[in-house]
Amino acid sequence: MTLFGLPLALIYSQLLLGLINGAFYAILSLGLSVIFGMLGIVNFVHGVLFMMGAFFAWMLLEWCGIGYWWALILSPAIVGLIGMAIERLLISRLYKQDHIYAFLLTFGLALMIEALFRNAFDSIGRPYSIPELLQGGSDLGFMFVPHYRSWIVIVSVVVCGLTWYSIEKTRLGARLRAATENGPVVQALGIRVPRLMTLTYGGAAALAGLSGVLAAPIYSVSPQMGANLVIIVFAVVVIGGLNSIKGSIVAGFGLGILEGLTKAVYPAASSTVIFLVMAIVLIARAGRLTGRKH
Repeated sequence: MTLFGLPLALIYSQLLLGLINGAFYAILSLGLSVIFGMLGIVNFVHGVLFMMGAFFAWMLLEWCGIGYWWALILSPAIVGLIGMAIERLLISRLYKQDHIYAFLLTFGLALMIEALFRNAFDSIGRPYSIPELLQGGSDLGFMFVPHYRSWIVIVSVVVCGLTWYSIEKTRLGARLRAATENGPVVQALGIRVPRLMTLTYGGAAALAGLSGVLAAPIYSVSPQMGANLVIIVFAVVVIGGLNSIKGSIVAGFGLGILEGLTKAVYPAASSTVIFLVMAIVLIARAGRLTGRKH
C-alpha cells in the first residue's frame, strides 16, 4: 500500500524515527526552557551536558562494570552536580548582566569541555549496548517497533510530564517562579534564592544527562554528539516559546515527527525543515509584536 506515492512501511518507519528524535528534542528543550524561563540564561553548554551524560554511562560500564539501569540514575546525578558547580562558580555572576554575556560564557565553556573530552577520548565513537531486557521488538504487522525505541518515548513523556507538573503545580515550582519574578522579596521571606537557582540549573543539567544516557545505545558515544543537536534544540525552544515549558515539550515531539515525515517525502529538506518553521514563527510573532498585518 502507498500514500502520496510512498510505501506505508517507509512512512511508518520515518514516523517512528521522528518520534524518537522528538523525544530527545522534548527533554533537551525542556531543560533549556527551564534555564532560560526561570534563570534568564541562554545556556549553550546544554549540548555538552547531553554528551557527558552518555560518556559517564559508558565510563560506568567500561571502568566500573555498572550497567545501564544504574547509569540512568548515576549519570544524570553526576551531570547535575557538574551543572550546579558551573552555576555557582560562573553563571551566578551574570544574572544581572545582559544575556549576551551568559551566551558567550556558556558557548566558550562548551567548546572547552568538548575539547577536553576529545583530547582524552579522541573523536572515535564508542558503542554502548542496549540492555538485555529492552532488546528485540514487536511486529505490529505493518511495522516492526524495537522495544528500546518504545522505552525512550515512554521515559520522555513521563519525565516531561513530571517536570511540567513540578514547576507549574507544586509549592517548589511556585517558589521558583516567585524567585524569578522578585528575588529580593522571596529572599526576605526566608527562602534561599541562590540555592534555589543552583538546584534549578542542576535539575535542568540532569535532564540533559538523562537524555544522553537514553541516546547512548542508539548513537555512538563521542565528544561531538551534542554539538549539532543543541542548535536544533535551541530552534525547538524558540518555536515552542522561550518561557513556555508546555510549548517546548509539544514543539519537541511535533517537530521531531515533522522532521521524520519530511525525510520520507523529501529527504534533502529534513535537516532544514525545523529552521524553516522557526523562521516562520519568528516572522509571525514579530508581526504581532509590532502590530503590523501581513
